[in-house]
Amino acid sequence: MDTRRFITIEGTEGAGKTSALTTLRDWIAARGDEPLITREPGGTGLGEELRRVLLGHRERGMTAEAEVLLMFAARAEHFETVIRPALQAGRWVICDRFTDASLAYQGGGRGLGVERVRELADWLLGDLTPGLTLWLDLPVELGLARAAGRSTPDRFESEQQRFFEWVRSAYAQIARAEPERVCRVDAAQPLDRVQRAITAILAARFND
Repeated sequence: MDTRRFITIEGTEGAGKTSALTTLRDWIAARGDEPLITREPGGTGLGEELRRVLLGHRERGMTAEAEVLLMFAARAEHFETVIRPALQAGRWVICDRFTDASLAYQGGGRGLGVERVRELADWLLGDLTPGLTLWLDLPVELGLARAAGRSTPDRFESEQQRFFEWVRSAYAQIARAEPERVCRVDAAQPLDRVQRAITAILAARFND
């Protein structure tokens, strides 16, 4: 299956994923295609139910192991029923978070270990990876300041700063290991400069 048109967006809180998603959608639409926009956890009926459990505060005592397994349960349903059919039909797919989020948040943030979580990903998806991942990177303190006051913090957003430092470190580890796939974008820049950086990456990657 051709995954070159499968683009994922990653980053910690306040990184600007929503704005980046809009930039991606507009760039693709300007070339005559309508991308599928989806998210994780979510993207399906089951996925959205699991999202409410994972992000809600009802289960604040959830173990890291239960959390990562719920994430991958949502991902299995999402990939098989939404992402795979779209890619097989030749569509662009833009996903707000994917497997890298589990490697970073559960592997790094929760301390399960990136490689341990990667084993789970390999079992579920094999060697399938997105064609391009945009990692919106910025200092954790800045991201949290941006995110403050947007809405009632979810279960992840309520974590302490050191949790997000571990998440950011895990993202950096992934980017170092897969530089051809993962493109770091300096998300601390003003929005217009972030947008230009994203479109430059897209042009370099897809304008043959």
